[in-house]
Amino acid sequence: MNALYWLLIVILGYAALAVWSAHVGRSFRLKQNALLGTLLVIPVVAVIAAVLMPPALRLPIAVVILGGGAVVAAKLFAPKYELVPPREIKPAILHLVLLTMSATFLLPFIWLVSTSLKSDKQMSAYPPIWIPHPVLWSNYPDALKFLPAGSLYGLVNLGNTLTIAVMSVIGTLLSSSLVAYGFARLRWPGRDWVFGLVLATMMLPGAVTMMPQFLIFRSLHWIDTLLPLWVPSFFASAFNVFLLRQFFLGIPKELEDAAKIDGCGFFRTWWEVMMPMVKPALAAVAIMTFLGAWKDFMGPLIYISSPDKMPVAYALQMYNSAHGNEPGLLMAATTLVLLPVMLLFFFTQRYFVEGVTLSGLGGR
Repeated sequence: MNALYWLLIVILGYAALAVWSAHVGRSFRLKQNALLGTLLVIPVVAVIAAVLMPPALRLPIAVVILGGGAVVAAKLFAPKYELVPPREIKPAILHLVLLTMSATFLLPFIWLVSTSLKSDKQMSAYPPIWIPHPVLWSNYPDALKFLPAGSLYGLVNLGNTLTIAVMSVIGTLLSSSLVAYGFARLRWPGRDWVFGLVLATMMLPGAVTMMPQFLIFRSLHWIDTLLPLWVPSFFASAFNVFLLRQFFLGIPKELEDAAKIDGCGFFRTWWEVMMPMVKPALAAVAIMTFLGAWKDFMGPLIYISSPDKMPVAYALQMYNSAHGNEPGLLMAATTLVLLPVMLLFFFTQRYFVEGVTLSGLGGR
């Protein structure tokens, strides 16, 4: 019975939020300032009323005031319009669902940052404390101090990771775009069969090719170096070739013909004409490659044994083995490792979404 009660409250809460936000959207669109001001005051009134009520009635009272207050305000200030505007109600419900799903996926990261700023006593508290007080910013410098002395507070590991990531991005962009251009724009016998064979390699599990790759790199005396982690990117990737080929196919052939008339060969046409035209797809490939290289753990685990050549993902695992009993420092170190890639994705997500959508993988 208690579960059904809270389920009903959640459903009514979503309905009240949808009605309130729909009225806010309509009043803002129609420039009904009096109604908009009243609607913005209603959540404040709902919070104050909920605080004054007994704990069991706080949430129901807030829901009733929010939804009912929005309907009453709309009836008073805009009696000619519908109480539940259909034009705004569907987007409002959609955005509420998306916000809820986003908040659900953000909870682990919020808990990670919160734990990195807690004391040992706050970590063992029940119920869990989401907002630490006091905030221990000292966990971050302390986490760096516990790293090996040769890592220079993690700068050596960061340099190794950047080397791997940057070289992987360069190799992937050059090789995959060149191969994709050959499959998309050049005509040669057996092209489609070879392209199908390239795509078939995507079905091979990584465990199947792991040992042959290791034997090849051992024969080249590349073990315990960074070379096995970025050199393979210069030999193209089946998925990236497929993605870039889809984009190349959408470029008008007249541009290629004009380049031939101007005397451009295949390589110059690829570099000076085609590459500038596929910038969104290149950005998507670059972002995915950088993220994959940054968080790669299996590769360094297989090929790296020297501490001064470890990337941050491998160093973080070693840090966990040494300081797993100090979750505050471990979470602080994990946050420092995650922060650069999160900032990268935050500032480049537009290019990532645009590249995936325009290349035909966005469900169009």
